[in-house]
Amino acid sequence: MRYRTLGRTGYTVSEIGFGAWGIGGAMWQGSDDDASLAALRAALDAGLDFVDTALAYGDGHSERLIARALAGRSERVLIATKMPPDNRTWPARRGVPLRAAFPVAHVRRCAERSAENLGRPADLLQFHVWRDEWLADDEWPAVERTLEALVAEGTVRAVGISVNDHEPDSALLAVERCDLISSVQVIYNIFDRSSERRLFPLCRTCNVGVIARVPLDEGALTGMVRPGVTFPAGDWRHRYFQGDRKGEVAERVARLRPLLLREADTLAAGALRFCLSHPAVSTVIPGMRTPEHAWANCAVSDGRLLSPSLLGELTAHAWEKNYYE
Repeated sequence: MRYRTLGRTGYTVSEIGFGAWGIGGAMWQGSDDDASLAALRAALDAGLDFVDTALAYGDGHSERLIARALAGRSERVLIATKMPPDNRTWPARRGVPLRAAFPVAHVRRCAERSAENLGRPADLLQFHVWRDEWLADDEWPAVERTLEALVAEGTVRAVGISVNDHEPDSALLAVERCDLISSVQVIYNIFDRSSERRLFPLCRTCNVGVIARVPLDEGALTGMVRPGVTFPAGDWRHRYFQGDRKGEVAERVARLRPLLLREADTLAAGALRFCLSHPAVSTVIPGMRTPEHAWANCAVSDGRLLSPSLLGELTAHAWEKNYYE
């Protein structure tokens, strides 16, 4: 495993992090707590030391599983979590005031609940949605003071933003002007490269860390999503891959396959190497629900990035869609 610096936090983090949405249950069906714990432990054994979760993942279930996996282990592991918007609206909508999404009391309550679930302070507390317009909101100074107090008290160690789906420009002002914000978590994969235009260069200039989420496009870039594939009852991917979307994905991934397999053993490995090939990226957080997933994902952190020529060819495969809508 190789390591990079997460912006101005100063944390050294593993290039491959553990995306813990899928182990929380609820929206992702088919998870098994024993398998999830085994996946977490396998990833830690492989040198992974960064885990990303959220209070909303199974109403704290993901956080509590992480605490169980870390019990009795002596190595340093950094945990990032997220506070959900009080209005439970993902993504944040324009014109919604800060007090509707993150009132002061809610911010403190979420930080304290996460610390209780984890059995320790969160190393990084992230807004689970964000709009730059909140920086000019009358409530922002009070929210900022509350977060600074939580850091001073030791309830959390640093603060970041999880950027709205497919809206990397919605956090540019926070990166540029808010010293409190140490990192951004943003969708970045072979299909959605929109972060490269403005957000990534600004993060490098301002020394803000980048956590690349959805590197496999919710499974699309593994090559396993195609017509006829089904998901467990109640799984949110029924909506994400509704209608003709499985066919659309399969056609585009088929065109990617010969390119990625020139420099990677699998499509998933190629997709992760793509993310790591951008110098702004601090860590990539694929989901993992089995030890096999953990071993395969962690093995990608071996120093082999995609070649400049292949990265250039992949530009033609960018596909800015929004299947979350």
